[in-house]
Amino acid sequence: MEITGRLIRILAETRGESARGPWVRGGFVIETEGDYPRQVAFDCFGEDRVAMVKNIPMNSPVIVRFNPESREFNEKWYTNLRCSNVQQYVPGQMPAPATGYSYAAASTAAPATPAAAPAPAASPAPFASAPAAEMPNSSDDLPF
Repeated sequence: MEITGRLIRILAETRGESARGPWVRGGFVIETEGDYPRQVAFDCFGEDRVAMVKNIPMNSPVIVRFNPESREFNEKWYTNLRCSNVQQYVPGQMPAPATGYSYAAASTAAPATPAAAPAPAASPAPFASAPAAEMPNSSDDLPF
């Protein structure tokens, strides 16, 4: 999934050590635009993803690609928005290609130059004007 907004806050990092080695988790908050702006928080897991956010200036427009995931604990559900990519948005510039198809990315593409219009094809004759030999020989006049 993909969303655009303005970067308003970078959340504190958490570091730790697991059996597989060191890990880092961070996050950030964006504010969407529109009649009813929303603030949306994202999680980043891994040194490379946490570093992506640090390189973006505060209050700049961003494009965030993310995966929502939910889990249950003590009969309550918790949802995280796990960021897979975040980059600064420059109006008029195409964002870097996503790993999958994104409607938002496809709609911002520049329109193709129109090709020369093909010559109009002769339209087929309507069913009613067909010769009598081609008409069905049944008592009803249904075409099927």
